[in-house]
Amino acid sequence: MKIIIAPAKKMVVDTDTFNYHALPQYLSQTKQLLAQLRQLSYAEAKSLWHCSDKLAQANYSWLQELNLTRQLTPAILSYSGIQYQYMAPDLFTDAGLKYVQNNLRILSGFYGILRPFDGVVPYRLEMQAKLKVNSSTNLYDFWGSQLYQALTPQPEPIINLASQEYAKSIRPYLKPNQPFITIVFGSWVNGQFKTKATLAKMARGEMVRFLAENQITELADIQKFDHPHYRFDAERSTPTEFIFSHID
Repeated sequence: MKIIIAPAKKMVVDTDTFNYHALPQYLSQTKQLLAQLRQLSYAEAKSLWHCSDKLAQANYSWLQELNLTRQLTPAILSYSGIQYQYMAPDLFTDAGLKYVQNNLRILSGFYGILRPFDGVVPYRLEMQAKLKVNSSTNLYDFWGSQLYQALTPQPEPIINLASQEYAKSIRPYLKPNQPFITIVFGSWVNGQFKTKATLAKMARGEMVRFLAENQITELADIQKFDHPHYRFDAERSTPTEFIFSHID
């Protein structure tokens, strides 16, 4: 069983908490992306990033000095967005850390796919960015089936805790009858089931922690997610979508 999650825009450098284990699998492709990014003018980079001048200026300066092999942080600690804060990987037991290293994969526009203890540096490049590289018109074309191949060399169930933007890099390559279960966290608002982005990110992080702490390997056991504000909704769930409804 493999679990996929999205990265976060916010990143930090942490070379003290844990050592990284290896370099990312597709580092040569990352070097191609870095070279292409460095060819962009400031205006082109800012347009690609869709961010403020303050962020664009900082990221553009960093882009010129970025070194892919120095001051590396384990991927699971490098992202500091809401999902990762609620996952709290620095508090995992040794068994939990081993579980995520074996089962969890982080999808990335810049690195492609990451194991939790792959060493990375801060970057800014979302999967949906329209960056042209050689004959590829965007990052989905650039990465193609490579991320899926690294994720499951032999077809196995995939638990999708990633956003649609990142899950889109895996879905087209699924083998026939390969389980791909999307976990949905939502709330009932005026009779409609809606996903609130911030709450969903919190719950995704907590779900990863639950899976790791309980060494979950069976799909049915995911439904036992122990959370004070979410319950598995068997009535609305399907074999490809596990629904967890927010409760007061």
